Amino acid sequence: MDDLQQALSAIAPQLGPGATTIVNLRRLSGGASQETWAFETDTGAPLILRRKPPSPTGSGNAVPLATEAALIRAAAARGAAVPQVLAESAPGSEIGEAYVMARLEGETLGKRIARDPPFAEVRKTLARDCGAALAAIHGVPTEGLPPLATSSALLEIEKYEGVYRTSGAERPIFEAAIRYLKDRAPTVDRPVLVHGDFRNGNIMVHPDKGLVGVLDWELAHLGDPAEDMGWICTRSWRFGGDKPVGGFGDYADLLEGYEAAGGTPIPLERVLYWEMLGSLKWGCMCLTMYMAYATGSDASVERAMIGRRTSETEIDLVNLLEAAR
Repeated sequence: MDDLQQALSAIAPQLGPGATTIVNLRRLSGGASQETWAFETDTGAPLILRRKPPSPTGSGNAVPLATEAALIRAAAARGAAVPQVLAESAPGSEIGEAYVMARLEGETLGKRIARDPPFAEVRKTLARDCGAALAAIHGVPTEGLPPLATSSALLEIEKYEGVYRTSGAERPIFEAAIRYLKDRAPTVDRPVLVHGDFRNGNIMVHPDKGLVGVLDWELAHLGDPAEDMGWICTRSWRFGGDKPVGGFGDYADLLEGYEAAGGTPIPLERVLYWEMLGSLKWGCMCLTMYMAYATGSDASVERAMIGRRTSETEIDLVNLLEAAR
C-alpha cells in the first residue's frame, strides 16, 4: 500500500488545484474484477481509484480500464450522470492499469435505493432519470470510440445457452425460455453504445439529488439499446421493491424519460423481451455458481447461496412466458 500511496502522490497535481500529495488511502469492499480505492488529496478533494488487480478475476469480457475511462468521458460529453475522470494510468506503470475519478456522494446498495425511507421522494422520478441517462449513453457517437465488441439478442442467447449446456443441468423452464427467445430475437439496424450492466446496484443515488452517477462500465459494448432497459427491469435487480424498474419505478416512466431526453422510442415489448433474456442470463450465471460449489471447484458458501437463486429466475421466466402468451 505504501508503494501505491507514493505513486498516487506523484500524480496529485493532476487531481486538483494546489494538490501536492494524497492522504487517507483505503481499499473499499466490493468489486468482483477490479480494485476500488478511496482517498483524498491534501486539499480535501475526495477521489476514487479503479485499478486492475495484479491477478485479475471476474469476467473475461471486461473492457480495458482505458476504454472504461474513455466511455465515461464520452458519456459525460452527452450529459450523462457519470463521475469525472481525472487521470489514467497505463499497464506496467507504478500504479498499474487504472484511472482516478471524482468521488460521488450517494448510495449504491440496491435494497436501500428500492426500499429505504430516505429515498422515498427520489424514487418518484428515478425511473425517468434512468431513462434520461440511458438516452445520453446510447446517443454517444460510436465513431472514434475505442474498439468494442458488438452483441445482439441472438448472440446473447447462444452464449448463455452454451453456458447452460456445459453445466449438464436439465431445466425445462430454461429450455422453454431459450426456444421462445430464439424464435423472437430482435435485430437492430444501428448498434449503439450499451452500458451492459445498467441496473440497481450499479447506479449511485443521492436521497436529495436523485441519480448522480452510472458506475461499473466493464461490460460496455455495442448492441440493442433495449438491452440496458431490460436488464434494469429484470426482477433479480429489484431487491424486494414492488416496481418493475429497479424495484423503484414503472416501465412508462423509464420509456418516457428516455424519449424526453432524445432517445429513439423503444416499444415496451422489446424491453420485456430483454427482461426475459436478463432472467435467463442471470439464471445461467447462478447455475454455474451452484455447479462450482457442487463439484468442489469453489466450495464457498457465497457460491452455494447465489446458486440457490436459479429457482428464483425460473419462477420469473414462468411468469414472463405466461404474460407473453
